[in-house]
Amino acid sequence: MMRARGLAFWLLLLPPVLWLGLLLIVPHVEIAILSFSERVGPRLYRFGFANYLAFLTEPLYWRTFARTAVMSIAVTAITLVVAFPVAFYIAKAARGVSKAVLFLLCLLPFWASELVRTLGWMILLRETGLVSALLQATGLSAGPVELLYNDGAVIVGLVYGGLLFMVVPLVNALDSLDFSLIEAGFDLGGSRIDVLRRVVIPHAMPGIVAGSIVVFMLTAGNFVTAALLGGKNGLWFTEQIYAQFIVRFNWPQGAAFGLLLLLLSSAIVWIGLKLTGQGFGETMRRS
Repeated sequence: MMRARGLAFWLLLLPPVLWLGLLLIVPHVEIAILSFSERVGPRLYRFGFANYLAFLTEPLYWRTFARTAVMSIAVTAITLVVAFPVAFYIAKAARGVSKAVLFLLCLLPFWASELVRTLGWMILLRETGLVSALLQATGLSAGPVELLYNDGAVIVGLVYGGLLFMVVPLVNALDSLDFSLIEAGFDLGGSRIDVLRRVVIPHAMPGIVAGSIVVFMLTAGNFVTAALLGGKNGLWFTEQIYAQFIVRFNWPQGAAFGLLLLLLSSAIVWIGLKLTGQGFGETMRRS
C-alpha cells in the first residue's frame, strides 16, 4: 500500500516537474550558457564576457536598460494607485450581482489579445482619434493633437494592461478585512488617512506586493505595447533583445540581454519584498 501511494505521488509530481524543467529551467540554463559565448569564426565560439562588456560600453544599451527599469517601477506604482480604490469598492462595497459585474468589467478587455488592445489605444490616441477630437471640441486644443509615440502613451497602455493583475490580488487580500477594524480606527479618533495607513494598507500588503510583482514582471518584459505606442522613441529593453535575436542574428548578445533583464526583475522583486517585510511564499498564499 505504501509503495502504491509513493508511486502515485511521483506520478502526480512528474507533469509539473517536466513542465517547469523543460519550459523554464532548461531554456534559462541554455540562455545563460549562450550569453557567455563569443563568436570567433563561422559556427565557432569560445567562453568569454564580450556580450556583457558590449552592454557596459554601449550607452544606448545600458540607458535603455535603466529607462526600462524606472518606467516599469513607475507603471507599477500608477497601476497600484488606480487599482486600489477599485479593488476596495469591489471587496467591501459591492454586493451580489454588482460585484460579479464589476469583476467582469475588469476582465472584459482581456477577452481580446494584447495586440488588439494596443491597436485600440493607437486608434484613440492618434492625431485623428477620439481623444484629439474631444480636445478640439472642448476648446482645449486649437488643432489635431498627436498623443502617440511618447512615454505618456506607453504608460497608459501598460497601466491598462496590468490593471486586472493588480485588482485581483488586492480584492483577495481586502475580502478578509473586517469592517469592525475600520470602525474601531475611526472610534479611536483616526482620520481617513490614518485608518487607510494603519489598518487598510497593512492588511492589504500581501495583495499589494503580489500584484506589484506580477505587474512589474509583465511591464518590464513587455514588447508589443512599448513598441507600438512608443514607436522609435520607445527605447524599451525588450526591443534591444528582439533586435539582437531577430534582426542581427546575434543570439549570444540577445541571450546576455535576456539574462540581464531577468536579473533586473529578480533584484527589484527581492528589494521590494525586503522593503515591505513580506515573504514571497507567504505573500502568494495570502493573496
